[in-house]
Amino acid sequence: MITFRFGVDDLARTSFAYSPLQEAAFSLRSWRDPARYPHQRPWLRRLRPAFERQDTELLAALVTPRLWVPDFLTPRPARARSTFAEELALLRATPPELLAPEFAAAYGEFDPMPAVVAEGLADPAAFLTRIADALDGYWSSCLAPHWWPRVQSLMEADLAYRGRVLAEQGTGALFASLDPRLSWTGDVLCLVQRGGMRPWHSDDIRIAGRGLVLAPTLFAGGAQPMIDSSLPPLLFYPLRGRAAISEEPPPVTGDALIRLLGRARARLLLLLAEPASTTELAHRLGVTPGAVSQHLAVLYDAGLLGRTRHGRSVRYSRTGLGDELCR
Repeated sequence: MITFRFGVDDLARTSFAYSPLQEAAFSLRSWRDPARYPHQRPWLRRLRPAFERQDTELLAALVTPRLWVPDFLTPRPARARSTFAEELALLRATPPELLAPEFAAAYGEFDPMPAVVAEGLADPAAFLTRIADALDGYWSSCLAPHWWPRVQSLMEADLAYRGRVLAEQGTGALFASLDPRLSWTGDVLCLVQRGGMRPWHSDDIRIAGRGLVLAPTLFAGGAQPMIDSSLPPLLFYPLRGRAAISEEPPPVTGDALIRLLGRARARLLLLLAEPASTTELAHRLGVTPGAVSQHLAVLYDAGLLGRTRHGRSVRYSRTGLGDELCR
């Protein structure tokens, strides 16, 4: 059992955050063991050509056979919605001397250290640069264009849901909603292991004014802490609605949706099961970008779409609310 002990003000410092770097690192679990992540399989098929152009030997070695990931690859988010660039800069600033003990803790005494890691640790500063460059390339080529906007919409929906649970049902219900193995007794949060990906040692973690960050992820079957319990407290938990990541785009029909939104906006909302720019949508619909832009603005203001900037292009994607409406 793992316990988190809260002081007088610690609950007030508890917060939620999601991390693009964390999800990039954890997504490597699905390449190592696709059977464990069936909802990711459509994405794995789609992304494989781009993935195979990356530093795959190193990326594979960042996840152990037990699917552990060294803690320095999933640092505690500095704020609720950090960007990948911000977090990658923090990763590059990791003290190189931390790499060897953190890889050793992840691989442990049962899993042999891959040659690419053992050789890299001979020059930890250069190895850290190679790791950061590999994750940057993986993010830019595989995840950022389409996968992350979809995931981000699920993250936003999860945070909104947790806020409602806290407001309507209280702290105990909030923690129980993250994982039924979590229980709250007023000043202690207990996590009891019942099977799972990795065995834990019992641990007693004092929040001690550091705050506890709760981070949703697509790649955990249950709540799990960092490997090193001396680090600032961070608890990963399964993202709500993560099965929706594998859904195919719905057909561009639906009389009820058309009656509600009008034909043009309904069609746009249905097309945005996959992120797209104004220009791309205008080309697909055979209309002007200006006409599309007006409808996108209305859907965005209604909370049905989110948008993410990629260079000079703005890409739109459905939010969780937009997904529910289309279903």
